[in-house]
Amino acid sequence: MRIKISIGLAAAAAAFGLGIAIAADGESAERRPCDASVSTAVPQPTRAQLEAAGLAELPLAPDSARTDLTAPAFSTPTEISNPLFPISDLRSAILNGTVDGLPFKTETTLLPETMIMEWSDGQCVEVLVSQYLAYIDGRIEEVALDRYAQADDGSVWYLGEDVFNYDDGVVGDLAGSWLAGIDGPAAMIMPADPKVGTTYRPENIAGLVFEEVTVEEVGKTVDGPRGPVQGAITVRELHDDGSTEEKIFAPGYGEFFTGSGGDVEALAVAVPTDSLSGGMPAALGTLEKGAAEVFNLAAGGRWNRAARTVAQMTDAWAAHRAAGAVPPRLIAPTNRAVAALGREVAARGRAGARQAAVGMAQAAYDLQLQYRPSEEVDRGRFDAWLRQVLVDVDARDQGALLGDVATLEWIRDRIEKAFDPVGLTRLDTLLRDLRVDAGDEDYEAISATVAELRELVAV
Repeated sequence: MRIKISIGLAAAAAAFGLGIAIAADGESAERRPCDASVSTAVPQPTRAQLEAAGLAELPLAPDSARTDLTAPAFSTPTEISNPLFPISDLRSAILNGTVDGLPFKTETTLLPETMIMEWSDGQCVEVLVSQYLAYIDGRIEEVALDRYAQADDGSVWYLGEDVFNYDDGVVGDLAGSWLAGIDGPAAMIMPADPKVGTTYRPENIAGLVFEEVTVEEVGKTVDGPRGPVQGAITVRELHDDGSTEEKIFAPGYGEFFTGSGGDVEALAVAVPTDSLSGGMPAALGTLEKGAAEVFNLAAGGRWNRAARTVAQMTDAWAAHRAAGAVPPRLIAPTNRAVAALGREVAARGRAGARQAAVGMAQAAYDLQLQYRPSEEVDRGRFDAWLRQVLVDVDARDQGALLGDVATLEWIRDRIEKAFDPVGLTRLDTLLRDLRVDAGDEDYEAISATVAELRELVAV
């Protein structure tokens, strides 16, 4: 089954002036028969190509240390069971940290469709597609659609990514994009049995994308969202500019930590690895409902009641935190969200309080990921971003609005299975209307569309 073109991908491509040719049923207009999957030598850049790309002076590992020179057959490629890169079983994850001194957060989500790629002449492979959505200081920064497959020996291979880098709400460039079989060869992203000194290249197209990874430590124990995690590995990633980055991969999580030059991206929570049974704690429902209530109360200037609601939320958060079930990396963001909400309500400013209520809702949904199906959490996030649209309508901030719409379009791709065909058609129609209205700065129409969308996606 080929992945259908998504509204997020289509909108990003349209915004950047790209044409995407697909058949009416969403499949490639040209199809060729595929041969049976076999072990295949992976083409490597020549010395001349490395020199032409300015890579010849990099301290690259000898071929004798490389484990990625041959790709094994792909018999069941979407059954990715490698514990250090368990994409098949990793429905949703949150990573957070700082970039350039600003709060950084990513949401990674396994999308519901797969894709067929001809990665080598005559050989096709079915791949899983994972959506990576990154925010800096609460606004969309980058989206990548990553393609993965597992070979028969248990190694995981990277078959490319569509990258959309955002600038003031619109796609600024596609830097980092590549596809196996079109731009260059497939590349290994995780060996079947990594050992100290094992070297591989997750990206291996000289002049376009290039990284070389060397395993430096195995059998490492790291602090995870629910306690110690054994069997992690530490790697050093060499980039095409000569810089390096330390990464940790952990069983049940995959990429766990990245650090370089003061920037940090670390895993906060992942499901189902960190899922908890017993139903969602009442405190998290209080945070979610309270954020929605304060958003509405601030619009009407009902500050005394808003203050009482914030007090209830503050108590609920303190009780939930004291119970000890909060993933450590979600504590600080939630503390900041609760404090900002209290501060803005006390100041009695409509815009600030409504913005803080949206931030509180986003923090609440991150906390709920351990207890609710990820599709439900994403529907909640979708509604929170619709509230963000209303905040930015009041501010008459077109750049922020365009970024809001882009975020909604990408989250839509995570929740499409929750709608019947009629509902999904209506959802897509309203999102297209929202994008047009944001481009036209038709704020009255935007508000009306948001109201219908909120009713449509209500859980």
